[in-house]
Amino acid sequence: MSSTAYILSMREVSKSYPGVRALDRVSMDVAYGEVHALVGQNGAGKSTLIEIIAGALHPDGGEIVYEGNTYTHLEPWQAIRLGIQTVHQENQLVEELTVAENLYLYELPVHRGGVVDYAGCRRIAQELLQKLNIHIAPEKKVRTLSFVDKKLVSIAKAFARPVKLLILDEPTASLDECGKDILFEIIRSHKAQGLSTIYISHNLSEIFEICDRVTILKDGQKVATYSLSEITMDEVIRKMIGSSQVTLYKRERACALKKDEILEVRNYSRQGVIDDVSFEVRRGEIFGLAGLVGSGRTELVRMMFGLDPKDSGTLLYRGQDITPRNPYDAIQKGIGYLTEDRKGDGLLLSRPVVENMSLASVAKDNRLLLNLSKEYQEAVMLTERLNVKTPSIFQRVVNLSGGNQQKVVLAKWLQTQAEILIFDEPTVGVDVGAKVEIYRMIEELVHHGKIVIVISSDNPELVALCDRVGVMRNGRLVTILEGDEVTEENIVRYAMGVCEGMEVSG
Repeated sequence: MSSTAYILSMREVSKSYPGVRALDRVSMDVAYGEVHALVGQNGAGKSTLIEIIAGALHPDGGEIVYEGNTYTHLEPWQAIRLGIQTVHQENQLVEELTVAENLYLYELPVHRGGVVDYAGCRRIAQELLQKLNIHIAPEKKVRTLSFVDKKLVSIAKAFARPVKLLILDEPTASLDECGKDILFEIIRSHKAQGLSTIYISHNLSEIFEICDRVTILKDGQKVATYSLSEITMDEVIRKMIGSSQVTLYKRERACALKKDEILEVRNYSRQGVIDDVSFEVRRGEIFGLAGLVGSGRTELVRMMFGLDPKDSGTLLYRGQDITPRNPYDAIQKGIGYLTEDRKGDGLLLSRPVVENMSLASVAKDNRLLLNLSKEYQEAVMLTERLNVKTPSIFQRVVNLSGGNQQKVVLAKWLQTQAEILIFDEPTVGVDVGAKVEIYRMIEELVHHGKIVIVISSDNPELVALCDRVGVMRNGRLVTILEGDEVTEENIVRYAMGVCEGMEVSG
């Protein structure tokens, strides 16, 4: 295919952040009138690439060729003027305005004198919605709409301006079957008129239904581009996973599990978020929770810790109901939660190591007066036990490395004598050496009889560390893998919905 057949060519585009190479010389072409899929696991670089196309990010190197013109980068206003429209995974709507006002927010029609022509705005909005076969009243306030209708309004908003290249990021994540049918009809009808589309989705069956070609990314690099008539779904999954990574850590699977000492998670639900999730964690094992971003993993454990409201759900430990009413109650009942955002939720960065380590235990003891000498002794002991690299326990946590900050968070919960520990992305932002140390600490906790749940987007990490892995998708626990079933390929298959219909066991 000649270069003139492409509306967009990304040439050797790179983007780095401190410690992370998000894109490494990625090249990709999108043809006129093509629906081009972009796939890859969490962290593959998909979002970074489309943000560069949309002008929200500037690349560190490479070129963008759009309609024959070469750019080092684009600005958001420039991308819009060129006809590049993006529908993000999260709706970017103003809740208190009407549908019509949202559609034409930046180009509201006006009368002479600069007064907004609201009637005219509603009229042209109605014409656009009818053209797209979206049946939503333009005068409705966005806050009154369902999740599905809000997503359809976001899609319609992309067509309120001239559009030549449409970028759709997980567009069906909040659509029902009817909404999906409307979207696919919009894509097909506008494709016939020459519209090019970049389609990002973790639902591979959708990609094979609507797209012409697929580009696969892995760890910030392009694996390959294929015509979807020349590749199978299984081959796409294998390309996404790639060759087996060198395993930095491998744990022997637990064999003598104490089945009488279990944590039972029963019927956790919240409408639109979590759908009746139940499983058990046995003492002596590490239980993993896998799933794509937005699958509900973090939302589930926040409900279990009492941080977020729930419609239903019970926690039983050793047969006793320990369902926490709030985080304070969870701490009292021996539950510790190492949050995904350690800097935002887990630490007081401007305070010293000793104060951060004692935060949760002070809440648990409920003392009027602090026992500072005891706090110092325990902080020194935990610093040595966890090998926290710090000049002293009075060093401010902000000055520690990511791995040592994570150890401080762990020490905080160890000081409470927590029996149940939930790790949410325990090794994000830490170096390789610190990762292995954290794995060993988690295994040591299990050997000492703790109940451990690990959430991770790093599937090889789950395979190396966990005895069983529950896989979540769209707020549901779709299966529990154990033994030889715990493989990276199986996790990806269930997380992406390729293996729907298997009974949940365990």
